[in-house]
Amino acid sequence: MAEEQRRGPARRAVIAGAAVVAAGTAVPFVVRAAGRDEAPAAPTSGNEPAAEQARTAAPAAGRAASPTPYRRPRSDRRPNILFVLTDDQPKETDWALPQTLDWLGGHGVTFARAHANTPLCAPSRASIMSGRYAHNHGVLDTRHPYHLDQRTTVQRRLHEAGYRTGLFGKYLNFWHTGDNPPHFDEWLLQEPVAYYNGHYNDNGTVRNIPGYNTTVIKDRALAFIEQSRTDERPWFAYVATRSAHELNIPEQRYAHRRVPDWDGRPSVFETDKADKPPFLRRAHHSFAQGKALRERQLRTLLSVDDAMRDFRDKLRELGQLENTLVLFTSDHGLCWGDHGWLRKSVPYRPSLEVPFHLSWPAGGFGRAGTDDRLTGHVDIAPTFLAAAGLEPDTPQDGHSLLDRHNDRTHLLAEWWWNQEDKQPIHTWATYIGKTEQYTEYYRTRLGRGGRPRGSGEVLFREYYDLAKDPYQLSNRLHGASKEQERRLGVPRLARELAAARRADG
Repeated sequence: MAEEQRRGPARRAVIAGAAVVAAGTAVPFVVRAAGRDEAPAAPTSGNEPAAEQARTAAPAAGRAASPTPYRRPRSDRRPNILFVLTDDQPKETDWALPQTLDWLGGHGVTFARAHANTPLCAPSRASIMSGRYAHNHGVLDTRHPYHLDQRTTVQRRLHEAGYRTGLFGKYLNFWHTGDNPPHFDEWLLQEPVAYYNGHYNDNGTVRNIPGYNTTVIKDRALAFIEQSRTDERPWFAYVATRSAHELNIPEQRYAHRRVPDWDGRPSVFETDKADKPPFLRRAHHSFAQGKALRERQLRTLLSVDDAMRDFRDKLRELGQLENTLVLFTSDHGLCWGDHGWLRKSVPYRPSLEVPFHLSWPAGGFGRAGTDDRLTGHVDIAPTFLAAAGLEPDTPQDGHSLLDRHNDRTHLLAEWWWNQEDKQPIHTWATYIGKTEQYTEYYRTRLGRGGRPRGSGEVLFREYYDLAKDPYQLSNRLHGASKEQERRLGVPRLARELAAARRADG
């Protein structure tokens, strides 16, 4: 997007709106962003009844719908696509999602070995949209969303192929709120993302909207789906919640919900970390801290589960449940004190692995089942395109999960030490195989422009036997001889990891 567009009236709107948020006012701020000619919505006091708040949060009548009803040809059997993306949600959160699992787990496929290819918000989301590893799409941290080439996104391809497209919730970190997200017909984009009374770009108008994030964006997504009563184009809805990102603020009715106890796991109680990289040896977050974080996250996810229930009810009401592809996942996982760590950004299973459920009865994915293929976020865009009968027209690193013959021997995950991390963490890349994982840490750091700098020298390495050591407690390269490394296959793994990092998808 052109620099002058980003810094013009839309940018001034963001600054003004941010000032209102910072001041803590209860009066929503409304301003028109560049590129739209509708009248802004009327301000509200924030004290309206719930029904009135829902009305003000909904789009103006006919704003994003076609001027005249569109009748889909009988031959057009392309599915609708509903994509629901949570934030920082690790696995082992099933307790909070019974309705989601009843739907997608009971009538769809659970991908048990799904991974984030970069355990950081914006790079992960750019991989989801483009089907590319971060080293190919160029969004390596959270501060440079405009590095993503919008021509490579799945929403562009679907939009140009006749899909009605909508974005509801989080887009990319540090996206200027007044900038409209490309290739979406309708949007309610929140940036910065907050749990309550958020600051949104509402179809081109920057304003505050009262209410809980999950509920606000759910209601707008439901209104978008409802338009298919008269507009019969297939639709693509991208719904991205704040849950379960810190600082976790649950919906009021769930603020004190009792959460089942948790006994931790071996990686949380690891005491000897001499075989771990230096930054992790210094990490001392406790089991109690991890347990409290888990509890806070689960409470926020209860509202996501309610949203999934409402999406299912709406699709059933419209007769669209069978021919809607629904995919639910998280942008990455999170450590609950594993190895003393209470964040993402590390090459360990709690940080990389994510919940991942897909249902599409009309496409043969309507019965409960588990898929153990190595799966990554780079597979999401190819899957959506395949469901729509479209070939990718830009390079991709992933493949469609609809073709059960598509499998891989290993998956790449990568992460760059960036400006938000003041203490040395180091850049890393990891080879995730079916039964083993090999990681290298590099002397590399992102500069102010979000591009790597440094020698790239390998500083530290790890090898884990995932079959025998699923909690990654014993780095078998710690003190290993050259002969022991050879028997582990490390020279081969190092070559394959280097090739994956160079791959130009």
